[in-house]
Amino acid sequence: MKETKELNLAANVSDDTLASHQSVHHLGRRINSLPGFKRLKRHTQKAISTAEPAGRITFLPLPESRNGLSCDGLTVLSTNMWHDWPLHRRLTERLEDISSLVESYGVDVLLLQEVTRTKDFHSDEWLSRRLGMAYVYSRANGHSKGIGFEEGLAILSRYPIGAPCINQLSDGKNPFVRRVALGATIYTPCGEMLTFSVHLGLTPKKNGEQQSRLRAWVDQEAGDSPALVGGDFNSDENSPQIRKTQSRWLDTFRSLYPHKDGVTHEIKTPWGSILHRARLDYIFLRHGQSRWFVSEARHLKSSLKPHSDHSAVLVRLQLVEFPL
Repeated sequence: MKETKELNLAANVSDDTLASHQSVHHLGRRINSLPGFKRLKRHTQKAISTAEPAGRITFLPLPESRNGLSCDGLTVLSTNMWHDWPLHRRLTERLEDISSLVESYGVDVLLLQEVTRTKDFHSDEWLSRRLGMAYVYSRANGHSKGIGFEEGLAILSRYPIGAPCINQLSDGKNPFVRRVALGATIYTPCGEMLTFSVHLGLTPKKNGEQQSRLRAWVDQEAGDSPALVGGDFNSDENSPQIRKTQSRWLDTFRSLYPHKDGVTHEIKTPWGSILHRARLDYIFLRHGQSRWFVSEARHLKSSLKPHSDHSAVLVRLQLVEFPL
């Protein structure tokens, strides 16, 4: 396995985010300095580490082996991996399920959310070794060294990866909860493709604000280049913010199936009846000055023991061939 790099990126974070982290850090130092409060030092250090803004990444730019140079299109899979903290039930078994999907469908690029890390186990590195893929990982919430657990975003590729970037999309008023977008450039035989893995907030107002920031940031980063944006958007397609995103970028699933059931997440009672069904997971294509088109789109879930409570989203892209 090639050596990974630990980097601290200049993440795009708000002034409120920095102010919140500084407040937690300042309060923790004051508590530690008070007589009789030394016993709380371990807990204040945990709070300070958990409030650390986004920006720390792990990066492996090259895959295990050199892949073919012919331009046969691009297959992308996005999935919320379900960190299942604090139990982490069937973790390696669920990672094997993701690996099987990658191998069965010939996936070139993986966009992952809720990627589990503990002090002793990193899901992103496990998948990279298992699949021989390059990868970039960013922490979102928690802190593996500080509290023994964190979850984040990852992009894996069977082609080289470069130029990682991060944007903390949440407003930063809560220093312990972050919503993040992770981006990287994939150097495919068909040309460069900017890819982004995203996990957005739950409340409609904050979710809408985060989608607005996401669209502006991706447009700025991509310029005239094509970009793929996939992940758990945590908003149904009938919401105004998804409608707005669909008006700016191509909803790859809906481009082929305008009326098909697109549900990717269900909430069930303990006895199996369905409480709520929604489409929360998407892959959007921002064309730029590209000639990509969607040749296939699917929502996937294992029939026996799925890896997550979300369905995975698959899209195959091809380049338009012009006659000579």
